[in-house]
Amino acid sequence: MTLISKKPKDSFTIMNELVLPNDTNTLNNLMGGRLLHWMDIAAAISAQKHCNRIVVTASVDNVSFKSAIKLGDVVTIEAKVSRAFKTSVEVRLDVWAENIPSGSRLKSNEAYYTFVALDQNGKTIPVPELKPETEDEQKLFDGALRRRQLRLILSGKMQPDDATELKALFFKESD
Repeated sequence: MTLISKKPKDSFTIMNELVLPNDTNTLNNLMGGRLLHWMDIAAAISAQKHCNRIVVTASVDNVSFKSAIKLGDVVTIEAKVSRAFKTSVEVRLDVWAENIPSGSRLKSNEAYYTFVALDQNGKTIPVPELKPETEDEQKLFDGALRRRQLRLILSGKMQPDDATELKALFFKESD
């Protein structure tokens, strides 16, 4: 069975949220857990658009907080499938915080989430391939295999010696 390749823009999702008092900590900053929740939703929508299936979160890469998001800011989450593997997809997320009255907008976070597609019985199912169309999409696509290998090593599902793409970054093959 051949699955139809989707264009990267087909799985692009933009989600906006307004930071309200219930979303903040005692410093009036957005709680990290609330942001991770919103990011998971945006990434899942993007993955489902690509797979045309129900997906579940398999992993979340390191998420670092570059700057605080304040009460009243508008959070914009951009999610886009960066690569499809056999039954999983990697989604790249960029998070922006905008203070509308001041006109300031800054990048707060970026991350990669991985989702697995499931059939109606909860079993993994093949996903459509992804063909990058731009130079930026190609860079994300190429890096996805290295990120996947690192995730698999860290989870104990791959031996470091088997991570050929990662090893190529550190070791030059002899002529």
